Amino acid sequence: MGRTRRTWNTKGTWFAGAALAVVLALTGYAVFSGDDGGSGAPAKGGPSASASPGPSATYAPPEDWAEPDHWAALPRGKRTDGRGSQVGFPKPTEGAVAMMVAGNATAIEGEKSNVDEQLRIYHSYIGEADQSAENAKQIELNAQASDKALAQQMGVSPGQTLPSGAYVRSTVVGYKLIKKSDTEVSAWLLSRVVQKNGETAKESGSYTRTLAGAQWSDGDWKLTAAATERAQQAVQGQARPRIVAPGDADFNSSGWTAIREAS
Repeated sequence: MGRTRRTWNTKGTWFAGAALAVVLALTGYAVFSGDDGGSGAPAKGGPSASASPGPSATYAPPEDWAEPDHWAALPRGKRTDGRGSQVGFPKPTEGAVAMMVAGNATAIEGEKSNVDEQLRIYHSYIGEADQSAENAKQIELNAQASDKALAQQMGVSPGQTLPSGAYVRSTVVGYKLIKKSDTEVSAWLLSRVVQKNGETAKESGSYTRTLAGAQWSDGDWKLTAAATERAQQAVQGQARPRIVAPGDADFNSSGWTAIREAS
């Protein structure tokens, strides 16, 4: 696949894997969401995810609970920056993963739009070498388009506050390390995305899987195109971990580590 470096041209999953949609656009690679095609380990459940702004049905959680073999309580950032993001993560590997998790936790609800979340993530978690005025503008335009599509789904005019009780939230629930060193860490991330279109609407949910590469820079971990591209190269030809919820027996056989809330 050809790569476009430091330009933005993506069909990105702008409500899930937010920071990774940003970083992977720099590498020219696609975000892995609900499509397990070619992995050798297909996901269970329904159709693959599309470019739709809402989550797609990609997996049906099992009725029986299988306790995850591995749990992690990841560290918090030492401080909160001016955009409300946790930053200042510790240097050990768990600090890098914690940053990736924080950089992919989004909540679009009330007056908080996808534009707000994407620009927050971009400025808080993307490496300085991958930032430019052009990239920031393109991120804003892409997020505006997804906000418009979401508004149409929820029956309001673009720019209006979402209906009472409506939201789209993305949370990383598991990870699998790919490579690690003192200055660079890469991992697969497993996220849960939920959407509710109003107070009386039923919540829908799906799971997405993607990967990230982080580098240690100026006393903190940052997502970078270079590290993410090296992660992509490292997993070429390998089976991707299955898209399965914590509690599914395949969660353990796929090598996922479940995430606990830090104390």
